[in-house]
Amino acid sequence: MENRSYSQAITGRYTSQLAAQYGVATNYRGVSHPSLPNYLAMTSGTTWGITDDGFHNLPAGGLGAQLTEAGIEWHAYMEGMTGSCLRNGNGYALKHNPFAYYGSACPAQVVPFSQFSRDMAAGVPRFVWITPNMCHDGHDCSTAIADQWLAETVPTILASSAWQNNGVLFITWDEGEDSANSVLTLAIQPDPLNHSSAKPYNHYSLLAAIEDRFGLARLGSAAQAEPMTDLLATKPPPRLRNGA
Repeated sequence: MENRSYSQAITGRYTSQLAAQYGVATNYRGVSHPSLPNYLAMTSGTTWGITDDGFHNLPAGGLGAQLTEAGIEWHAYMEGMTGSCLRNGNGYALKHNPFAYYGSACPAQVVPFSQFSRDMAAGVPRFVWITPNMCHDGHDCSTAIADQWLAETVPTILASSAWQNNGVLFITWDEGEDSANSVLTLAIQPDPLNHSSAKPYNHYSLLAAIEDRFGLARLGSAAQAEPMTDLLATKPPPRLRNGA
């Protein structure tokens, strides 16, 4: 999601319901401005010193390459993308697709969001990334419209066996609009033990949490980041009676 400080994002009706029911990081920060360096931080552990939203030819690598090398099936769904992932248009913005920057190529795993519902029904990849279009992510449209898109999309994920069987859904915003660069980040999973964490997290923490979950080496600044462990804790299963 895009361009909302914590206090702004949490005003969404559906978003606030998710925050009340699942896990919310109340002290989470973006790492830079504008959008692109935050997306790169989330997927490679560094901003690469980039301070704009232009195209940059970065070395091959990043989270997508890690997943591929480990044999982990993954898809990145880009809403509005109709042709090459390097081409803007139809609400799709290249700057919101970090996977295209590593090696300046379009990985086969980056696909249009139009495939999402079909894939969710047929068999969910182990790692899924979703970038809404420029309206639905809140960049060009209101918080209410972005919140409604979440209300229409998230239930499909929560109804999947992939999520229900030890899955986790992270929802985060790229950057905040206040001086602290505060953003809302949700950790949505069945039976969370903790519903709130005030620990100082950022996009490197999110990357660390993802890499740890898949047994991948931490990239860049994720190596020293706190991996959001408290928000990923779940309630233990109930104890059986009669000594069983």
